[in-house]
Amino acid sequence: MRLGLALGYWGRGPDAAHLELAREAERLGYDSVWTAEAWGSDAFTPLTWIAAHTSRIRLGTAVAQMAARTPTATAMHALTLDHLSGGRMSLGLGLSGPQVVEGWYGRPFPSSPLTATREYVDVIRQVLRRGGPVELDGCFHPHPYRGPDGTGLGKPLKPITHPLRADLPLLLGAEGPKNIAQTTRIADGWLPLYWSPTRLDVYEASLGDLREGFVVAPMVRAQLCDDVSDGLLPVKAMLGFYIGGMGHAARNFHADLMSRMGYEAAAHRIQHLFAKGHREEAIRAVPDAFADEISLVGPRQRIAERLELWRKGPVTDLLVTSPDHKTLRALAELNG
Repeated sequence: MRLGLALGYWGRGPDAAHLELAREAERLGYDSVWTAEAWGSDAFTPLTWIAAHTSRIRLGTAVAQMAARTPTATAMHALTLDHLSGGRMSLGLGLSGPQVVEGWYGRPFPSSPLTATREYVDVIRQVLRRGGPVELDGCFHPHPYRGPDGTGLGKPLKPITHPLRADLPLLLGAEGPKNIAQTTRIADGWLPLYWSPTRLDVYEASLGDLREGFVVAPMVRAQLCDDVSDGLLPVKAMLGFYIGGMGHAARNFHADLMSRMGYEAAAHRIQHLFAKGHREEAIRAVPDAFADEISLVGPRQRIAERLELWRKGPVTDLLVTSPDHKTLRALAELNG
């Protein structure tokens, strides 16, 4: 099981610790480092900065949001950074949800998310293969555009720049069962947001028989500490925000996933409290048991024992969100 460092996205501003964490992860033998985006900092610029200050560690987006860019623009980002980094780029994509797509990007959320995702991936694959001009008779990402408000002058094009790798890895952040199943067919890997090594039945039907080389790379909050309850507080804060605030009460993929993992009542309570403006109460309403089973928190021996659970399933890469060098070092030693 390979280790990766998940840095996420910026909060109020740039995190000065991110670059040194990435460099430390490289020194410790971590395989990859990943950046993200929500509605603030973008995923590609910090990753390019990290690429310029590292030499070996692989680079990935977990995730870049599809609504933020056309598929050809995303492919341009990926092939450019792949060249600049010497072939270290992996492209992780996510559809996001209606609240973000329509509220932040000002675009309609696709009526068929599976079709929109499939078309997006198809276009990117065409760009990276550079086998000919990009053409797709699609519902959401037609190339060239032939809609009634177009000029009719669109011409199929292929990238001027020759991509470094036609097989640049493409991973998807999928949460729903059908989306996960499609991911195993059209992508090179899956980026689960919440993963419980004790509830593999939640994903079993969607994953089926994974082909050789398929990447399963969940994110996990890790913290070496004496007090498990204190170590779980950042996990609960993250869950409270995602389940309560990142999505509408009527359509929240994060809350749906928490419900499928056996915490439906708690998910509804978190949503209700967050919607009423009671954010601290919403965070406290996150069950410790749920926060604990998707994270690696506590003394070294406890983390070592729980790490073994993650090795037993289909996980190939563990993307670690960690605030300090000590935790990164401990995980490198325990995983070695």
